[in-house]
Amino acid sequence: MKINKIILAIILLIAANSFGQGGRLLREKKEQIKAMKVAYITNELSLTPEEAAKFWPLYNAFDDKQHEIRSNKLRGYLDRIDDESFDNLSEKEAATLLAQMESTEDELHLSRKKFIASLKGVISPLKILKLKKAEEGFNRKLLQQYRNKRLGK
Repeated sequence: MKINKIILAIILLIAANSFGQGGRLLREKKEQIKAMKVAYITNELSLTPEEAAKFWPLYNAFDDKQHEIRSNKLRGYLDRIDDESFDNLSEKEAATLLAQMESTEDELHLSRKKFIASLKGVISPLKILKLKKAEEGFNRKLLQQYRNKRLGK
């Protein structure tokens, strides 16, 4: 979960940075990252063409759902936390916000469980486990590239 939040922060930084350059650059970067992710995961899982044909539609639908949940709900919570009025939240308002955040985390978890269940007929249990490892590996690789670029390495 922590890696996903870091990746979300990176994407938001890229978005903010490229806003002045227009949405075209952001779309290109997103597509470039997505293509790198597809290649990385396909390689790490050693997907056959038949597996890939069944796997990627499921994965893309899952990824879109996760993005939708995060962008529609979590971003709203984060905006409220970053707001100057955050320090003035009552305990009741804080409890409500916390409950909403927990509900969203539960929704994300349920979405992942459904996704994993749908994969069981498409790829082996070992490849499903490798998927989790590959996603984390890709996120670490992306974060490292960002850090290297930022530090001018």
